[in-house]
Amino acid sequence: MTAKPMDSLLVAADSALRTLFAQPRTTRPCNTVAEVQNTRLSAKDKALSGALMRVNHVGEVCAQALYTAQAMAARNSTHPQRERLAQQLEAAGREETDHLAWTRKRLDELGAHPSLLNPLWYAGAFGIGLLAGRMGSGISLGFVVETERQVEDHLASHMDRLPTSDQASRAIVAQMKADEARHAREAQHAGAVELPLPAKVLMKAAAKVMTTLAHRI
Repeated sequence: MTAKPMDSLLVAADSALRTLFAQPRTTRPCNTVAEVQNTRLSAKDKALSGALMRVNHVGEVCAQALYTAQAMAARNSTHPQRERLAQQLEAAGREETDHLAWTRKRLDELGAHPSLLNPLWYAGAFGIGLLAGRMGSGISLGFVVETERQVEDHLASHMDRLPTSDQASRAIVAQMKADEARHAREAQHAGAVELPLPAKVLMKAAAKVMTTLAHRI
């Protein structure tokens, strides 16, 4: 049985409000953070870490929108395994909520603010996720695979750019990177299809715009 339109609307609204305005809560600790010592950062390093972690926080805002929209599309589809697919997407989304909480907490510790454009990022990502979800389970999962691969590469670049003394931020990014890689593998095993090259290029270009703006705003 497909979900009722009003139920879907309420789920979407709840996800948006929680992501944008509520304090996110973790379901698990970031184990790597407990293993590092907090080091006093210079003003320059603190500003750089704050900007990079703001970008990472934006990525998690978008992840909430994407997974919510794709799970909604799956549950409203005619796919015989729609509930199983929706539950897989929602499970990945819950892990992304942990990332959202970790990055927000680190922003607070660094004295940095979240992106002022978060409502815009969320709305755009939700629309993209809904479109991908409505193109069928294979495309939807393929979109997850490509998104997570690009995010993993992006996080790897941040590991190179974060100050070596900022072990707390580096630990969070390392854990996130491992989780994103696993999400991509799970989507691949669930039946993802390879996206065409133009779609991958377009996704990368959109991400570049987002990360450039979020680094400053």
